[in-house]
Amino acid sequence: MDAKTFDKSRLPSRHVTEGPSRAPHRSYYYAMGLTREQIHQPFVGVATCWNEAAPCNIALMRQAQAVKQGVAAAAGTPREFCTITVTDGIAMGHQGMKSSLPSREVIADSVELTMRGHCYDALVGLAGCDKSLPGMMMAMCRLNVPSIFIYGGSILPGSFRGKPVTVQDLFEAVGQYSVGNISSEDLDELEHVACPSAGACGAQFTANTMATVSEAIGLALPYSAGAPAPYEIRDQFCMTAGEKVMDLIALNIRPRDIVTKKALENAAAVVAASGGSTNAALHLPAIAHECGIEFDLFDVAAVMKKTPYIADLKPGGRYVAKDMFEAGGVPLLMKTLLDHGYLHGDCLTVTGRTIAENLSKVKWNPDQDVVRSADAPLSPTGGVVGLRGSLAPEGAIVKVAGMKNLKFRGPARCFDSEEAAFAAVSTKKYAEGDVIIIRYEGPKGGPGMREMLSTTAALYGQGMGDKVALITDGRFSGATRGFCVGHAGPEAAACGPIALVRDGDMIVLDAEEGIIDIEVSAEELAARAKDWRAPEKSVRSGYLWKYANEVGPARTGAVTHPGGAAEASCYADI
Repeated sequence: MDAKTFDKSRLPSRHVTEGPSRAPHRSYYYAMGLTREQIHQPFVGVATCWNEAAPCNIALMRQAQAVKQGVAAAAGTPREFCTITVTDGIAMGHQGMKSSLPSREVIADSVELTMRGHCYDALVGLAGCDKSLPGMMMAMCRLNVPSIFIYGGSILPGSFRGKPVTVQDLFEAVGQYSVGNISSEDLDELEHVACPSAGACGAQFTANTMATVSEAIGLALPYSAGAPAPYEIRDQFCMTAGEKVMDLIALNIRPRDIVTKKALENAAAVVAASGGSTNAALHLPAIAHECGIEFDLFDVAAVMKKTPYIADLKPGGRYVAKDMFEAGGVPLLMKTLLDHGYLHGDCLTVTGRTIAENLSKVKWNPDQDVVRSADAPLSPTGGVVGLRGSLAPEGAIVKVAGMKNLKFRGPARCFDSEEAAFAAVSTKKYAEGDVIIIRYEGPKGGPGMREMLSTTAALYGQGMGDKVALITDGRFSGATRGFCVGHAGPEAAACGPIALVRDGDMIVLDAEEGIIDIEVSAEELAARAKDWRAPEKSVRSGYLWKYANEVGPARTGAVTHPGGAAEASCYADI
């Protein structure tokens, strides 16, 4: 594409490259080796979440170089920069997990500030771990410059004595070890082989769920979300993304043209169909918020309730992301949903074409059993279900993919932190039939809304995963399975009903009817509320203090600013 195609006078980078008054600014670009021609081309931010924290991010720097080649080949000038990532697998099970969800906001904020500060015209964002994917997509929608999302790719499955394994097996092995079912030698061997390559956790946990979302919502190129990180085809997707973003600049196609209410419904549908992470019910409202669209937990749940569960993916199923990619990728999943009326085909995507146009040549693959046809699902109800009732008037959510029993009633066993619950589980100080309550772990109360994978995996490792239920105002990992209800709102720190539960209170859960109730009268709960006192805040300074004071409820995405509906103008129009 000829650089003359671009009208620099309407692009943000004109503020740093055009006219005599910008001579000092241009001198910096000459200092970095840019030519006159490159300085006067559109500037494309190439943002990555590269770091050495975990394998999910380690391949992003290499992939960014391929994006830059694509941008340059299409007469653009790439400008690479990095932002943070907090990797859940490393942060899990200790105080570090309080930093996970807040990192989503820092990622979005830091990408916004870098783009604003340097007046870049477009964005290609590469992300590899749970919160970095929605964080990057939130930044794209907030800035509203032409943007393409690229997933860093999933990890390859490990092999333990001839059996494929993921990190989920390792978390559950900790529970098995605690009850003497495996030896320390077994545990040591498993930890050496569970994660054999670069890439994000391989099953339909949060990273792969949000990668699937990136294609369904229209911000990623078809097939790009499925290829594992080590596959060389990832560089081809990255090169193409760099070239294609230049087309989006020329056509002035922006994220908010793509991320509409219908696109968000498409995203919720693929989460349900793939048995994806409950965290999507937090991230989709946050992405919608950046566009000024009202789309909360109940909107997500409504779509999920009517969408069939068709992808047989771990943790509830048999396969991992690599398997789905090789069977036909996210387009195969989307094609059968579209053909049977579960997707909006008229939504625009970063290809410049609609979902239906992108999928028009996708053929059903009968020689695979990773994805079922949407008219012959694993179950007619989506893999994730919304709940509402006297225990959670603002809603809660549970992943039902792979669950056999969708109803549970039992006495509450209350804990005011994950550590207290994990200690009780580790020493088996609970009983079959209990409903374990973990509270004060919500967005404000944690602060940071921690995931509870260590506790839920330990329960499964002890063989109790389907014999107890668990409810929290915090979150669950995409690797969690069993009757585990998260996002209960209002949270305990806001004196939601979950704060008023006492040991022995009977709790009723019904994922068929969408019910989460406490068998205590409204009058008794009101009396308990009068005696309730907010616990002393665990953090009194720093970013977590700031987050606790700014963050909103889980129902609307745990966001920290007024969003697109409140803005006077967006960055793309400066």
